Amino acid sequence: MFDTMTFTKVCASLFGAWLVLLLGKWAAEELYHVDGHGEQAYVIDTGVDESAEEEVEVAFADVFATADAAAGAKVFRQCSACHKLEDGANGTGPHLYGVVGRDVGGVADYAAYSGALNDAADVWTPENLNGFLESPRNYASGTSMSYNGLKKIEDRANLIAYLDSIDD
Repeated sequence: MFDTMTFTKVCASLFGAWLVLLLGKWAAEELYHVDGHGEQAYVIDTGVDESAEEEVEVAFADVFATADAAAGAKVFRQCSACHKLEDGANGTGPHLYGVVGRDVGGVADYAAYSGALNDAADVWTPENLNGFLESPRNYASGTSMSYNGLKKIEDRANLIAYLDSIDD
């Protein structure tokens, strides 16, 4: 097997290789690490003003006014795993027939509402639905709805227009 001298040589070679690696890493960082040495010598003009790249916030009312209910039907597929559109047909979540304009927690035969929703709003107006659909956990902290939300304002507006159109 190994004697003491062989084991010592193996350990010394591993530690030596490790030290050489660290020394090489340090040398490479010293040579190639740029630490903000002033202005760039040459800047390529792309014609794009980088300060104007901020995203413009669009008002929900403007987007909702031009919402497409047919596109909202496609977005509703994500909701259909837990919610039904037929009046009185509850799934994991309450039915969404007539949800726009309905009282929050207003489905009488659905008992699994979390109290967080009643604290967040009184009526499901399009604006309240928009806030809830953007991020249910942020809108009504403690809600039992486990959906992460819809990030695009157009998708939320289309979905709310679709939900508003199904109950005449």
